[in-house]
Amino acid sequence: MSTLITPGVLASAIEAGAVRVLDVQYSLAGDGPALYAVAHLPGAPHLDLDGVLAGPPGAGGRHPLPDPSVLEAGLRAVGVDDGDTVVVYDQQTSLASARAWWVLRWAGLTDVRVLDGGLAAWQTAGGAVTTDVPAVEPGTVTVRPGSVAVLDADGAARVALDGILLDSRAGERFRGETEPIDAVAGHIPGARNAPMAEQLEADGRFRSADELRAYFAGLGVTGAGEVGTSCGSGVTAAHTALALHLAGIDATPYIGSWSHWITDPDRPVETGPAR
Repeated sequence: MSTLITPGVLASAIEAGAVRVLDVQYSLAGDGPALYAVAHLPGAPHLDLDGVLAGPPGAGGRHPLPDPSVLEAGLRAVGVDDGDTVVVYDQQTSLASARAWWVLRWAGLTDVRVLDGGLAAWQTAGGAVTTDVPAVEPGTVTVRPGSVAVLDADGAARVALDGILLDSRAGERFRGETEPIDAVAGHIPGARNAPMAEQLEADGRFRSADELRAYFAGLGVTGAGEVGTSCGSGVTAAHTALALHLAGIDATPYIGSWSHWITDPDRPVETGPAR
């Protein structure tokens, strides 16, 4: 199986008992549990992005890295064991799934897959859904934080100068024309804009690997040199890191992203299109 998994392949893997499936449905309104209550894959417990896959908002940004002990307890609560093949899914666009994919790998899990197109693709393919909450045997996973790299503010500034830092927010937020969430508008100087929506098909699935390679090449990403990703709070940054991974390009997300960058008034702010 590749990093992405289709509904048909997932159904076969579930039947064979070969995967641990986790629901990570989420929106900025924080209503992941409510979305889960409406419909989810049979047997899949819900893993909360705000409560488990991120720490409390504050000096580290709106979605900082989770405390390893909290993450470990949350993963054990949904039945994850060391060595599990874990499949995560959200509503459709893999936004939350990509954050889960990255955080679980940061925690030391080595086999994490994403249901391409999420719950919507599963239902379109005829997959069953339920409102029943499964009884889960507690898992025994041990979290090993730092198993994959992450950028801090200094690292993001360095990559923006010496490599390529891709900001996956919508263009108007990147350019500083509007900022509906954070207190300051703009972007990290030297960053380039790679809106998340441009990396997806209309139905929420990722574009093909060839299309993604061509898209990122148009932004100067050729596979040579260091590549980082950023966004508003480190969720969409993980999504673009996954898109780059699918294109065969290693990238490191700045998990604090813009919401962390602006906590220090001495950090420079750039507006307008990428130079």
